[in-house]
Amino acid sequence: MIKIEKVSRRDFLRAGGVGGAFILGTTLIGCGDNSQSITETKAAKDAVLKPLNLFVSLDEDGKVQILCHRAEMGQHARTGMARVIADELEADWSKIVVVQAEGEAKYGDQNTDGSTTIRADFTRLRRIGASVRSMLERAAAQEWDVPLSECTAELHEVVHKPTGRRVGYGDLAAIAASFDPPAYEGDDIEAIVKDTYSLKTPDQWRYIGKAAATVDLDDMLTGKAVFGQDVSLPGMKIAVIARPPVLYGTIASADLEAAKEVPGVLHVLEMPVGDRKGGFNPVGGIAVVAENTWAAIQGRNALSIKWSDGDNSDYDSAEYRKELEAAVATPQKIIRNKGDVDAAFKNAAQIVTADYYVPHLAHAQMEPPAALAQFTDGKVEVWTSTQNPQKARLDLADIMGIDYSDVRVNNALLGGGFGRKSKPDFVYEAALLARELDVPIKVIWTREDDIQHDYLHTVAAQRVEGALDADGNLVGWRQRVSFPSIVSTFNPAAEHGSDGELSLGYMDNPFAVPNMRLENGKAKGKIRIGWLRSVNNIQHAFATQSFVAELAHASSRDPKDYLLELIGEDREIDIANEGLEVDYSNYGQPYDEYPIDTARLKNVVNIAADKIGWRSDLPQGHGMGIAAHRSFLSYVATAIEVKVSDDGRIDIPNVWVACDCGIAVNPESVRAQMEGGSIFAFSNMLESAITAKNGRVEQSNFHDYKLLRIHNAPRQVNVALVESTEAPGGVGEPGTPPFAPALANAIFAATGKRIRELPIGDQLTA
Repeated sequence: MIKIEKVSRRDFLRAGGVGGAFILGTTLIGCGDNSQSITETKAAKDAVLKPLNLFVSLDEDGKVQILCHRAEMGQHARTGMARVIADELEADWSKIVVVQAEGEAKYGDQNTDGSTTIRADFTRLRRIGASVRSMLERAAAQEWDVPLSECTAELHEVVHKPTGRRVGYGDLAAIAASFDPPAYEGDDIEAIVKDTYSLKTPDQWRYIGKAAATVDLDDMLTGKAVFGQDVSLPGMKIAVIARPPVLYGTIASADLEAAKEVPGVLHVLEMPVGDRKGGFNPVGGIAVVAENTWAAIQGRNALSIKWSDGDNSDYDSAEYRKELEAAVATPQKIIRNKGDVDAAFKNAAQIVTADYYVPHLAHAQMEPPAALAQFTDGKVEVWTSTQNPQKARLDLADIMGIDYSDVRVNNALLGGGFGRKSKPDFVYEAALLARELDVPIKVIWTREDDIQHDYLHTVAAQRVEGALDADGNLVGWRQRVSFPSIVSTFNPAAEHGSDGELSLGYMDNPFAVPNMRLENGKAKGKIRIGWLRSVNNIQHAFATQSFVAELAHASSRDPKDYLLELIGEDREIDIANEGLEVDYSNYGQPYDEYPIDTARLKNVVNIAADKIGWRSDLPQGHGMGIAAHRSFLSYVATAIEVKVSDDGRIDIPNVWVACDCGIAVNPESVRAQMEGGSIFAFSNMLESAITAKNGRVEQSNFHDYKLLRIHNAPRQVNVALVESTEAPGGVGEPGTPPFAPALANAIFAATGKRIRELPIGDQLTA
């Protein structure tokens, strides 16, 4: 007798589905059920846990539970944060368990964006661990009735120095939990720390700076890891949504009857979105709710909808490009102005000009968005994978008109994010439908949904001009950029880039040029714009670092040497006095702690060049290129060796990335992020581009929005980390910006062809 069962997508793959096997239902011994029920409880396990502060709990067996309030999307946030806390706690790493926090204001900022996880919380995390260590030492002193100064924590035990007595952390759990935890943040935190506990010195670090595998590795390898698409509730229904193809379009008319006749379809209804518009709010449409995903999708396919496209139906990306390019061809709003730029160009022996273009890009993370919501007794609970569960919770309370305390957002692992999942419109869709239908609803986005309704990386046009004297020295730099701002997603009237966007590799140009003018042209948003891995650094680094190589060629100089000359002498740039006309955000960190340090920037250039064996006397069709960029408070240089065949095929035999991110909490994770950032950049620049016609995104899946295939990938991406005692910088994004200009420069060295627009496409065969 054959029993037909529902089979989760990963059970299918685990059982050989990708190899062509057909299964009706199966259970694999030794592999956890990845489609996990939310109804399971940890009450028995939690009963023995003793909370020592908001982030650390301890049980009587000595197991330490550390809460991670940031999202995990492959950047090893859960591992890095836990390593910092465990180090200051003087804990045994084998006894650490990491749990994921729900969205809750008491944890502080939870937005996992901007490469902030370690750089923004490093000192705070150290204090969290050190404060608990002090509680355990105090507990031992009380137990032994000895002075606290005689008690020292050592690898999960407290030692009484005069006698050598030892007691394990687990035996101290109950006593320590009875104390009021020392503060680890606040206005007077420095004084509090000095009076109540101390931080380790770097020579005492046990885990910080040492490589470690991610804490989620085993679960991922055995299929036990739970992602947003995996969660389930008894009785839940699946929803997919037909959204307006043009931003802020509405339903003119709809025939729903055919969809209702599809077997398994339960409800077909217009999305209840209310009066909210813009930002991360749902765009509306018609939801098809069914017993399973297949039925929901087939029901949506059967819908007959006529859309009223609205004001954005005139968006044509090809025509829009012309508008951007026309803007940067004429003077625009001045962002930074130092020296006498007009005189420098008037008296120049040679003027070099180049125009650059970067298209819209989609996030295209491995796991499209999904969210499961349940609405009961006026309260909503959500299970999802979002980069910002706290924002999702705050907005849900507002959207649904209920108290913040009546909203709960649980966060699973993210199957990629790149910035898309910090925009939780999909979470709101699930919650609104769950309330409307009074049943648990799981909203699933297909790949087509994800690409055609994304918050796209902005399109950008730039013109860069350089004034050279008779010796080829740069005496004037003029640059204009025009792009629709992320602000337009929240305020459609926005026409200029925000100060924050212009701070990303544009107004912080590090070159020692006596005369410099940076300008920003108008551009009105006609499609949803959002942040994507490294954000505006993508276009700014591409143009700036590509143009350096163009100047070097015009001056008959080596590109690497010319780049170093432009950066100039070792100094911390006094950017406030370098002609800024707007506020420089410095990635949200104090400039005196994170200045623009040209010595660090030049150092990574030299390291990358040395590692790759920089030279220009390569055979025909071979070339090397280099680029360097400071972003998210880290310094990264990328050197690339390329071979371009006669038919235009690009082969990259070698890449060296030199990274100075300050203190590297987990060097293995930093290397992984530099490798991943390089691959991400190459994928974006090779064939990927989002275009629009009549307000509609023209691409829909990976057949026409092409990602990098493994046979095209660089054979190796080597990473050299600079040992540093500087404050930690970001690592999730800084590996991306310098890759594109380094490759473009290498292609020119190999072929004599300039790549000034992305994607590369067929430019090498044209």
